[in-house]
Amino acid sequence: MLRYVLTGVGLLVVVGVLVGVKGAQIGSLIAFGKQAEAAGPPPEAVGVARAEEQAWEGTISAIGSIAPSKGVSVSNEAPGTVTRIHFESGAVVKEGQVLLEMDTSVERAQLAAAATRRDLATTTYGRSRALVEKAAISQAQADNDENVLKSASNEVETIQAQIAKKTVRAPFAGKLGIRQVNVGQYLNPGTAITVLEALDKLYVDFTLPQQRLGEVAVGMPVRVELEGTKMAVDGAIAAVDPTVDASTRTIKLRASVPNDAEKLRSGMFVNVTVVRPEKKTFVTVPATAIVHAPYGDSVFIVEERKPDAPGKPTTEDGKPVKNARQQFVKVGGARGDFVTILDGVKAGQEVVSVGAFKLRNNSPVFLGDASGPKPELSPEPKNR
Repeated sequence: MLRYVLTGVGLLVVVGVLVGVKGAQIGSLIAFGKQAEAAGPPPEAVGVARAEEQAWEGTISAIGSIAPSKGVSVSNEAPGTVTRIHFESGAVVKEGQVLLEMDTSVERAQLAAAATRRDLATTTYGRSRALVEKAAISQAQADNDENVLKSASNEVETIQAQIAKKTVRAPFAGKLGIRQVNVGQYLNPGTAITVLEALDKLYVDFTLPQQRLGEVAVGMPVRVELEGTKMAVDGAIAAVDPTVDASTRTIKLRASVPNDAEKLRSGMFVNVTVVRPEKKTFVTVPATAIVHAPYGDSVFIVEERKPDAPGKPTTEDGKPVKNARQQFVKVGGARGDFVTILDGVKAGQEVVSVGAFKLRNNSPVFLGDASGPKPELSPEPKNR
């Protein structure tokens, strides 16, 4: 019996010891939790930017394609064999410059015979006119000789025109494409010899939604930018198609742009910006300050730390700790590295521009070494 009593007392002692140890552990955890609550979360190092007002011109963006102001496929009118070629691929030519000659030996022989007949008819008509004045022949004979002369002269002009058609000339000044024929090649009428395009002025064709029809007009300035380059060319809207495409509900527009540097080529893909006459002032922040989420866009506004906020007012190295308050915003258009804020942020407020992704509402922050590229309206990042 005594053995059972001793065993029960031993068990009670063991349970008491375990309860005491566990109670001490729980008490320690509770004390640590209270200390952590009093200390608050550690501050995060962030970069900040100040929201500012910027006057942006009204613009309409579109995608366009470059087309030549004048462009033709140069071809021959008459059949024949190529005897001489007076151009190289890619050459710049003047209006009327000879590009190609075809064999005209048969036509020139015919021309010589026709010229001989014309000369004979000219002499005969001269004699007939003199004899008519002396009443040696009838007027009818003189009229017949005059008709023979006219017929011979017309024949000479016809052969000269045939010879001229076998000489291909540049219809206007411009730059030639790749040569597609060779000396000795027989050409049927309409054979493509090369292409010719005027490069001093080009067109940019683009489309806009039908809702934009009332916002564009002939003469409005446009800015054309070649993708992947720093080149931008200013031009103006030259034409607006009067009809709306029934399948896409878009309107076609054509802008005229100079090409003094001759760096633009037909068929190039370009970004087109139609510049509207009015300017508007917007509150802007760097695009990196926007936190996108399914429930809405937000920014973190940096504010002074409240006196009763948990945690230390400064970091270990003496930097002041501030509060980052999450503010939902309505985002507008973007330009370069900036976006417009239509509602939620006022000019002059500081927002977190670097490190916003790691914050929660009312997170403590301090201005650390976190930095990024300076936001610009026309950024030009370098390839590395």
